[in-house]
Amino acid sequence: MTITHLRPAFFDEVERPCVQHGKLTATLFRYSTGVEAIRLSHARGSLVVLPYLGQMIWSAAFDDVDLKMKSFFPAPRRVTTIGETYGCFAFHSGLLRNGVPGPEDDHAAHGEMPCAPMDTAAIEAGEDEEGRFLRVLGTYDYAMGFGPHYLARPSVTLREGSALFDMAMVVENLSASPMDLMYMCHANFAYAEGAEILQQTPFDAVSTRVRRAVPRHVRPNPEYLAFIDRLAADPSQSRFLAQGASYDPEQVFYVEGLETDDTGKTHAMLLRPQGDAFAMRYRPDQFRKTVRWILNGGDQSVAAFALPSTCEPEGYTAERAKNNVLQLKTGETASFDVRLGYLNKAEAVAETERFASYR
Repeated sequence: MTITHLRPAFFDEVERPCVQHGKLTATLFRYSTGVEAIRLSHARGSLVVLPYLGQMIWSAAFDDVDLKMKSFFPAPRRVTTIGETYGCFAFHSGLLRNGVPGPEDDHAAHGEMPCAPMDTAAIEAGEDEEGRFLRVLGTYDYAMGFGPHYLARPSVTLREGSALFDMAMVVENLSASPMDLMYMCHANFAYAEGAEILQQTPFDAVSTRVRRAVPRHVRPNPEYLAFIDRLAADPSQSRFLAQGASYDPEQVFYVEGLETDDTGKTHAMLLRPQGDAFAMRYRPDQFRKTVRWILNGGDQSVAAFALPSTCEPEGYTAERAKNNVLQLKTGETASFDVRLGYLNKAEAVAETERFASYR
């Protein structure tokens, strides 16, 4: 294992190689907006990770397929809230607060972590039972006088030859008091008209609930409210991203009762009409909730078909009332791991066997 420690001065607008590890490469560059970026690459494609901006994954593309949502942000911006640069592929949502704030909340949408000014960044080159990998490491020491103090250690791992990659978060409470914890791995996959959502639980009103609460950033109209009523009565209508479906404004679902494999992971896929797929794998014992967010609008479109989370996204006050806010004791650590990414046609065919009983 070799770790290369980084500094912001290492990045400029000319992309330069930093680490070569087998068939994996890491290059460094800086966007014209001033945001530093690491490109992790192999023959099938690449990820662009922002090491000093919440360690968000700005873009992901494999086998010439763009995995990222559509937005009007061509490049990341150095800002403090995710709404000011909402065009990334994935970000860490939380950690003290999460979701869209309700009427009694004063926190930013999705909390303080998405655009956190990271304290350190590094690239680890290693090898394990799955082969060679490159991993982006980082730390964020959050401290608020007379308030919470925690250490966040996110990471992103790309493995040789695979278009699936790992996004992880470890958070430790460093304060002398218990700490609120609300975390979501917010992966914003591209909307694909005609795609089929595959999940390891039924598409019925018990296992696939429609969110009834309308967040403050959505302006409902009669057609939107009628569509919510139809989906609530029969969520199976949402299994396909059918042409003309009313996903503008957004629709949100809560997915429950997920089956797991012998390693404790549940699987979810967005099977595209081309036969390939986007994929998510994670442990429900780490993430008690799964949220689905679908939007197909003129300015933004996204098919976040599985957002693993410790809570639902209705803001701190509402989630606390539902007992969805976790507590970390002094010195306690929580860990979250998600494998996500792209499957080619052959890989997708093999994976769809898991969902046979739910199609």
